[in-house]
Amino acid sequence: MITHRGPPGRREQRYSDLYNPQGRLARPCNFNEGELTTEPLENRIRIKVFVDFWNFQLSVNNHSPDFRIDWIRLGQIVATHALNVVDSQASVAYQGMNVYGSYDQYNRSNDNLRRWAFNTLNRFPGVQVTFVPRQRKRTGPICPSCHEPIQGCPVCSADMRGTEEKGVDTRIATDMIKLAWANNYDVAVLLSSDRDFVPVVEFLNSRGIKTIHGAFPPMGSQLSQTCWASISIPDMMHSF
Repeated sequence: MITHRGPPGRREQRYSDLYNPQGRLARPCNFNEGELTTEPLENRIRIKVFVDFWNFQLSVNNHSPDFRIDWIRLGQIVATHALNVVDSQASVAYQGMNVYGSYDQYNRSNDNLRRWAFNTLNRFPGVQVTFVPRQRKRTGPICPSCHEPIQGCPVCSADMRGTEEKGVDTRIATDMIKLAWANNYDVAVLLSSDRDFVPVVEFLNSRGIKTIHGAFPPMGSQLSQTCWASISIPDMMHSF
């Protein structure tokens, strides 16, 4: 059992005593000159960040092609900006960042992406990664002349079917609902412009859970309109 040892004469404080099974901070604490102090839960808003990796990364690339994301800082920066539109007088209890994406298992050039996602990104503080292999499309490209699908290359017989992302949106929506049900967060920040998330946002709205859209205006306008509020990612990119 990991413990925090305070000044001599004080009882050892177990970290397990500070958290409940859902990961919620039961007694928010700050260290002040070696003393363990508590802060009322009412003054803190628990914010969880959900990232649709490829949607977000491509939006960043379209806005600034040479921009490199600091993934260590991204979640906390976004959570702080979200707090300002929810309650600027409160303090943020950052609940971490979930990142969801995919990689092409049939393309060796994607090996570096897979290793980076699981061996680097997944080890950053507060970051949890879900990356799934992309699936082969059922048919290949359509011949512009005869309009028949081409499964293999007529020269070398290589498979010409591309790949597509399957199940990532469902995983994001499921986790947003599951973690809300487990009382893991008060506010969700969604970094995606995909309007397929409108139904899950509407459901969370009906349960009193605030969802903030991390947007690249004017993209994702329907999602921004459905969410409780939106924040502009380009306005904060200099911070991460």
